Amino acid sequence: MAHHPTPLKFLFPGWYAIVMGLSGLSLAWHRASPLMGDPAGMVSLAIGLLAAAVFVVLAAATVLRGMRHADAWREDRMHPVRHVFIATLPIGMLLLATVAVAHGLGGPLVAAFWWAGSLAQLFVTTWVLSRWWRGNQAGGLVWAGITPAMLIPIVGNVLAPLAGVPLGYTEWAAAQFGIGLLFWPVVVVLVGARIMTQGMFPERLLPAIFIFIAPPAVVGLALLQLGAPPLAAWTMWGIALFSVLWAGSQAPRIAKLEFGLPHWAMSFPLAAFAALTLRLAEPGGALAFLGPLALALASIVIFGLALGTVRGLRAGTLLAPEPVATLHPVADDRAARPIA
Repeated sequence: MAHHPTPLKFLFPGWYAIVMGLSGLSLAWHRASPLMGDPAGMVSLAIGLLAAAVFVVLAAATVLRGMRHADAWREDRMHPVRHVFIATLPIGMLLLATVAVAHGLGGPLVAAFWWAGSLAQLFVTTWVLSRWWRGNQAGGLVWAGITPAMLIPIVGNVLAPLAGVPLGYTEWAAAQFGIGLLFWPVVVVLVGARIMTQGMFPERLLPAIFIFIAPPAVVGLALLQLGAPPLAAWTMWGIALFSVLWAGSQAPRIAKLEFGLPHWAMSFPLAAFAALTLRLAEPGGALAFLGPLALALASIVIFGLALGTVRGLRAGTLLAPEPVATLHPVADDRAARPIA
């Protein structure tokens, strides 16, 4: 496939999911240090540095895209599905700050970076959810836009305590955590209602079902950071484990799909589940065996996604117009709606 003449135009916000996946994997390897020793810490640091490098490249490209293709940026903000991926940028910032804190870097620059990500995440969440008040008007909440990707802005808020508590901003981190805790079940119900009344979202978005793993996994980690009883985190681990099995049941269907950016939706959730499993693991316990297996799975998947991304960039299949899927609502077949 020939490369598109203006590839930068198609650098959608969802590309920051790569930063999320790599940062999450870095944190998971860091959690493996008590079981695996210093080599796990070195792997964590290397992946964290790679995540930071990818973020810098994407941030520079995003600024350039905004200058050259302002219309594309406007389309992203108005798109019924794509607009939620704008949250991946501040989430990437929060995760990179968390990686820095995990490796002992907690100075003023890291704190400022965390605050920038935290406040940007709050702004994006407010902006995304304020669209709901428009109803089914242009730019409002429509069935076509209700996919598991709507959980992305929610997950960003529950991440706040992971670095916020060590940095000394416990109260604010807990407050932002509460926002995500409130809307997580709301979005899950909305996705279920959409499937029941309108049918499934497009097949190419199927990898997004792995996002269901992220909220309970991150909530479990955040609860421990906030000083909650370990049993509360075990409750979240149980939900996350079920979500892994639930989403994993569709792995054969996902494996048949042509590789695309939506596949990166699998990366951070699997890494977050591995991190929580390793956080709860005790030497000699069952999770001391399951944790490394979860880490290996996340590592293999993310390595495969990275290879697929490199190949897609070389082939010109990624920085190109997205395929258009058509939704035929179950309750109303009067018009087909292009959604992606």
